[in-house]
Amino acid sequence: MIAKSELIINADGSAFHLHIKPDQLADDVLLVGDPGRVGMVSSYFDTIEAEGQSREFRFATGIYKGKRMTCLSHGIGPDNIDIVMTELDALANIDFDTREIKPDHRRLTLVRMGTCGAIQPDIPLGSAILSHVSIGFDCLMRWYANLDKINLNDYEDDFLRFMDWDAAGLPRPYFVKASQRLIDQFSDWTVKGMTISAPGFYGPQGRVLRLNLAMPDMLEKLEKWRYDGRRITNFEMESSALAGMSAQLGHDAITVCCAIANRYAGESNTDYTPFVRKMVEASLDTLAKYQ
Repeated sequence: MIAKSELIINADGSAFHLHIKPDQLADDVLLVGDPGRVGMVSSYFDTIEAEGQSREFRFATGIYKGKRMTCLSHGIGPDNIDIVMTELDALANIDFDTREIKPDHRRLTLVRMGTCGAIQPDIPLGSAILSHVSIGFDCLMRWYANLDKINLNDYEDDFLRFMDWDAAGLPRPYFVKASQRLIDQFSDWTVKGMTISAPGFYGPQGRVLRLNLAMPDMLEKLEKWRYDGRRITNFEMESSALAGMSAQLGHDAITVCCAIANRYAGESNTDYTPFVRKMVEASLDTLAKYQ
């Protein structure tokens, strides 16, 4: 039995932060950062059976083209993904009445739809970048055992050498591959990506305002690094935590992000809603296609 202090369940039987009850969670989960985007995504649903909100965590569960889906906002950053993934897995695989792990594992499909900044010159604004591999600058997965079972150690070793990482005294990153099943399903309309998940928007992504950086030439080096035919394509803040926790917990997960800035070109577009809508529509249709 899992202690009440470790798995906190609200009086109404819902997960502590998410305020979702076990029977309100679909097998297919669409994750978005902005709570306001949940309403946009769920507006495509044919019917809505349940919805609610607590802090930045807003959800709606309904039917899209015959398939049951849950859309959930996770807020910003890897720390929120730790909360979201832990509670989603608990809803799926822990009996909230007995506080015991269920004998049969329930595997969730999780698709995060976000925004990002591209760092390669040939990736135009509005592109949908699929994170085949995520690089965790956030260190979240190093708090959990058995990272070696999912970490791409050869990527990590080459990256650390190329970047001269240890000289800057920065936390050691980790490298995680997304679900191959979902990569295969989403690849025909996305850009192949290797994504950096940063624990912040400014310094950890190489932005300089009034504080200097520990690695001033980081962005230039990231643009140049190549390994196994891959290159780093974009920055965001959640894909590595999602990929890592999903792999450890036995779920399928990917991140697809709309590029709203290009760091190489110094360009950004704040009027990106049409591009995000296109990405959402394509994601919904892709999930609905595979019943």
